Amino acid sequence: MTDQSAAESTTPVSLELWSDLVCPWCWISKRRIEAAIAAFERPHDVTLRMRSYELDPQVPVGEGLGVAEHLGRKYGGGVEGGRLMNAHVSDVAVGDGLSFDWHTAVRANTFDGHRLCALALEMGGPALQSAAYERFHAAHFSEGLAIDDHEVLQRLSAEAGLDERRVAAVLAGSDYADDVRGDEELARSMGVTSVPFLLANGRAALTGARSVDDYLALLRGVVTEGG
Repeated sequence: MTDQSAAESTTPVSLELWSDLVCPWCWISKRRIEAAIAAFERPHDVTLRMRSYELDPQVPVGEGLGVAEHLGRKYGGGVEGGRLMNAHVSDVAVGDGLSFDWHTAVRANTFDGHRLCALALEMGGPALQSAAYERFHAAHFSEGLAIDDHEVLQRLSAEAGLDERRVAAVLAGSDYADDVRGDEELARSMGVTSVPFLLANGRAALTGARSVDDYLALLRGVVTEGG
């Protein structure tokens, strides 16, 4: 698995990343995978597709409960205890150029957000889908916005580059629900019970947020083994 053999390979790499919009390790993982792709010998031969996964589909839409408060209630320690639970991931995120504000982050149902990410994939391919994920992640983790509020989603989607009329139509109906459910069913069929989960060329997988070097090694391994 050498840099040279990876450079000489003609094998394309298709990456699929199952993640949730309110999962901090998913955002970290996405950024590290993108860094690995940039460092890869043939970055233009790699595509990254985001796939939907809901960590808690039962979160009531519009609940608006602070993440720290929720964790404090669930595990004890109150709001401050909830913030302390997330201190480690916040420290890690800084190294990946990300900022988490647990004082303002609120719980949200992510189903509609995932539907809009599916719309983004159809409208503009992986690049637009990535932009939507980034905007929704930042809104949740850094800006304290409720990403299950339709007005918020409408604005964030426009900022990410999606067509406003298409977004409004999706939010008013059930379009792309099957896409979200399909991603989740595919994950279940592979035994996936947590995210982030990365699949390369349909066979090589990594679970959890790994280092950039780990993701780069996966890329090189897939192409040198012929896909």
